[in-house]
Amino acid sequence: MLSKVDSQEIMKGSNLSAPAVFILLGFSDYPQLEKVLLLVISIIYALTLMGNTAIIFVSYLSPKLHTPMYFFLSNLSFLDLCFTTSVVPQMLWNLKGPRKTITYTGCVIQFYIALGLGSTECILLTVMAYDRFNAICRPLHYGVIMNPKLLKQLAAVAWISGFVESTIQTILIFHLSLCSHHRVDDFICEEPALIKIASVDTAFLENELSIFTVLFVVIPLGLIVVSYGCIVRSVLKMNSAEGRRRAFGTCGSHMIVVTLFFGTIMSVYIQPKSRYTQNHSKFLTLFYTVVTPSLNPLIYTLRNKEVKWAIKKLLTTDPNVNVFRTKFKTYSGNS
Repeated sequence: MLSKVDSQEIMKGSNLSAPAVFILLGFSDYPQLEKVLLLVISIIYALTLMGNTAIIFVSYLSPKLHTPMYFFLSNLSFLDLCFTTSVVPQMLWNLKGPRKTITYTGCVIQFYIALGLGSTECILLTVMAYDRFNAICRPLHYGVIMNPKLLKQLAAVAWISGFVESTIQTILIFHLSLCSHHRVDDFICEEPALIKIASVDTAFLENELSIFTVLFVVIPLGLIVVSYGCIVRSVLKMNSAEGRRRAFGTCGSHMIVVTLFFGTIMSVYIQPKSRYTQNHSKFLTLFYTVVTPSLNPLIYTLRNKEVKWAIKKLLTTDPNVNVFRTKFKTYSGNS
């Protein structure tokens, strides 16, 4: 934790070193790559908005999806919408022109929101693993354990803890005395890149970052692994091959998302600074901030019969089976 000397060193010069803007270098050394990224990220962002909005819409309107699993999946989709929107528009703006700046206030807001949402996702994915554990390992008590009150409490814990962590880290980072050039070697206001432009000893801050990484990455991932270890053991004891297939199918989607998200997060945050390869880290950051949120709806949709059934009902033209149009008209009439 911070010592008195460290705290004084942070506060010293914090008002003096606050810049008007930060320069986000991104991939400015590769102008041709920037043009490609502008097109690719624009397409991926559009798919992210459509895919996650569809998941929220379908989960809300389909009575068959009013279950704990889809309650958390809707939270995840909403989180991904906010997460990508907090970084992608600024990223696209910088990619399309020579000016690659972000205001000091904009950087603080982006850092706070993106870190808060990223931390929330770590906890939320852990909660989703706990839900699957109860569904498969405790099927007879599942409805009692995962009651509506507990669902809201678990979701609240994920969101609150994520933004408490983000508040602490934002205060620590933006009270650092910074180098005069204010050039951030990244395309977003990412913590490792901001630490690198500090003009003071950041050993204490790196220790703080390590602590929070353990709390929000290592421990949640460990709990997920333990949960799925218990799930695999329970599934293998099932006599029904169809039951085993359905269980692995349901949990497989979640495990793919966990692997993609935690794998890239750990590659960026869990490594000694001396081995910090910035260009490599940029692509990893690009993956978990842009690509992963767009893949989540596809992963859950393509591997999940219930979601595919609900989407089919959404698109059908038969008014006798289209529960979505009926609900939508009722909702619109009440509005």
